[in-house]
Formats: sequence, structure tokens, C-alpha cells
Amino acid sequence: TKVRVVDFDLKELVVLPREIDLNEWLACSTTTFFNLINLQYSTISEFCTGDTCPAMTDVLVLTSHQQKASNYQHSLVKKICRYLFHVLAHIYWSHYKETVAMDLHGHINTLYTHFVVFIREFNLMDPKETSIMDDLTEALCTPLPPQPQNHVTER
Repeated sequence: TKVRVVDFDLKELVVLPREIDLNEWLACSTTTFFNLINLQYSTISEFCTGDTCPAMTDVLVLTSHQQKASNYQHSLVKKICRYLFHVLAHIYWSHYKETVAMDLHGHINTLYTHFVVFIREFNLMDPKETSIMDDLTEALCTPLPPQPQNHVTER
């Protein structure tokens, strides 16, 4: 679970910039997460059909409709984030072995960690709603120990 694509503090990516309106930042970030999670989902979509995963079909349809909404009120952002969390949880619970087989586990781990840091930063989900993934969240969101620097000296 510690495999990631990046090794820096993801909180730096989610903090609201001073010159950006909160609602604009939430809308932009949520749209970005929608696109990234949709891309990650597309890698396993052939394994996730109406027959193998009937509940996911409803979630993805609702998510795509929500994504088209032009008014990004805080409550709508929360609803979209809830659906996106469900998609990520489903990928982990039902399709992680396929993700590992395609060597994409570092990508989903990084995406999940980034998303969790975002929803926590802006209180977009109740912790009870994400508790099913608490063990994974703790494993992924615990800061990585500093890596030893390779100091090469010229002779």
C-alpha cells in the first residue's frame, strides 16, 4: 500500500490559494478529481460490468449527471465527493488485483491519498461515511519516512 507515484506532501496541493474563491477552488478541484477518478476507473471498466458490479452502474450514472451541473454549491460538491469516494472504494474492494496486475497501484494509491487529503481539508465528507476505508486511509495518509539521500562525491 505504500507504493505511490509522488513522494511529497499532498496537502500542499489542496490548500486554498489566497487569491482564489473557495467555491471556485472546490469546483475546479472536484472537476479534476472527477476526471482523474474516471480515468482510473476506465482502466478496470472491462472488469466492472452491470453483471459483475450492478451497484457501480448506478453510482457512475449519478456521478456523470452531477458532474454536468453548472452550479457548484458546497452541498453539490459534497455529494459529488461522496460518489467519487464510492467509486474509489469500489476499485479497491473489487478490482485491486486487476489494478496491481496492470502496475497501476501506485497511481490509485496516490489518487486516493490526494482525494482523502482534499475531502478532509474542506470537511466534504463525514468521517462515518469514509470509515469503511479507515485502515487503508491510515496506511496511505501516514507520512512516508524520509528517504536517505544519496550523496555522491566526486573523486
